[in-house]
Amino acid sequence: MAIRRIAVAAASAMLVATIVLAANAHPAYAADKVDCDAVMNELHSGKHAKEVATDLSISTSSVYRCERKANAAAKAATKTSLQAQTGRKVRVHPMASPAAAPSPAMSK
Repeated sequence: MAIRRIAVAAASAMLVATIVLAANAHPAYAADKVDCDAVMNELHSGKHAKEVATDLSISTSSVYRCERKANAAAKAATKTSLQAQTGRKVRVHPMASPAAAPSPAMSK
C-alpha cells in the first residue's frame, strides 16, 4: 500500500513539473525574424505578395502579416494624431482614409 502512495505521489509530482515547465516555455516563431520594413518597401515598389515572398525567402502569409501590422500601425497613428489635434476622442471608421477625417478647423 505504501509503494502505491509513493508511486502516485511521484507521478503527480512529474505531472506538475511538466505543466510548470510547459507553461514557462516561450515558443520562437519565424514571424519575429521577418524584416517587415523590407517587406513593405518591396510591396510599395509595386511587387505582388508572392514575388516579395520569393525574393525575401519567406512565406506569403508572412508578407500578409507584415501588411496587416503596417495597416494597424498607420490606423493607430492616424487616430492618435487626430486626438492630439482636437483634444478629444475621435472615432475613425475602418474604411475611412485620413483625408476623409474632419479637420480641426471645422470642429470649432
